[in-house]
Amino acid sequence: MEDEDDCPELVPIDAQPGAPTEQIPVTIITGYLGAGKTTLLNYILTEQHDKRIAVILNEFGEGSALEKSLAVSYAGELYEEWLELRNGCLCCSVKDNGLKAIENLMQKKGKFDYILLETTGLADPGAVASMFWVDAELGSDIYLDGIVTVIDAKYGLQHLREEKADGLVNEAERQIALADLTIINKTDLVREEELAQVRDAVRSINGVAKILETQRSSLAEKLNVVKPSRPHLDKSILTVTFEVAGSLSEDALNVFIQDLLWEKTLRNKEGQPMTVIRLKGMVSLAAKAHQVMLQGVHELYELNETPQLWDEQPRISRLVFIGRNLDKEILQQQFISTVQQKHK
Repeated sequence: MEDEDDCPELVPIDAQPGAPTEQIPVTIITGYLGAGKTTLLNYILTEQHDKRIAVILNEFGEGSALEKSLAVSYAGELYEEWLELRNGCLCCSVKDNGLKAIENLMQKKGKFDYILLETTGLADPGAVASMFWVDAELGSDIYLDGIVTVIDAKYGLQHLREEKADGLVNEAERQIALADLTIINKTDLVREEELAQVRDAVRSINGVAKILETQRSSLAEKLNVVKPSRPHLDKSILTVTFEVAGSLSEDALNVFIQDLLWEKTLRNKEGQPMTVIRLKGMVSLAAKAHQVMLQGVHELYELNETPQLWDEQPRISRLVFIGRNLDKEILQQQFISTVQQKHK
């Protein structure tokens, strides 16, 4: 974090001339009950950070304190229309999944740079992200820029250890697995040994997400960025990454992804079907001059061209898979045999 007044790295690179789209990025903020999501949003809504951010707050859950404090400033009523705050942010509270709020927001294009959408503490952020890809009106206007998960340093391990029936993944574990950025909050409430256990647990679930550590979700302080470490816990959720040189056939790429996510034909060496919770990456498609971002959650995925041209850079595809029963060797072999072609 180079600038102490900046929010987490939620803003994409500036659009370049000839960029293929004018879509607005959406970042989902999730985290278990009481982890500190609302404190984080309060910072974003009140600090002078020179960013035009539209924030959608869910009225339920621990966020009510922030919403009430803001509502008091506006005649004491909970607001359902968009309000423009002093620092240039737009804010709205909703009682549903936020889709209607985003649809209304898109009428205000030009007044904001990106959207933050808060989920309730027990929500599956993957299901929230999936809504953007099945809503025809929003599909061409917005794209998923990332998922931020806030974790309670004091109670995070307790949440992760909660047993679920029939082998289901608990909410806290799923939220970490889906994250691009994790914020371990309330670090002042635990000893260093306890904090190290939380770090290891996060890294064992999601080996590629960036980890920040904060107190009171304060992004104005000097943040501790935790470098990746090798997970040592034997967890059912694994992270697999690999890269392949050259360009890909888009049709063949779709076949590979659909076999993996929809048909679930890929199995590990023990014969267990591979189940993907999160899929992401940057891919080089043969017919595209721009780099293409791949985003997927559960059974849904999308491909979006980015403003970044390949130019003279070597064409390469980098992919990340997070899920159950994953086998890197089999995944990579299947990917190469299905989609790779020589770049001409």
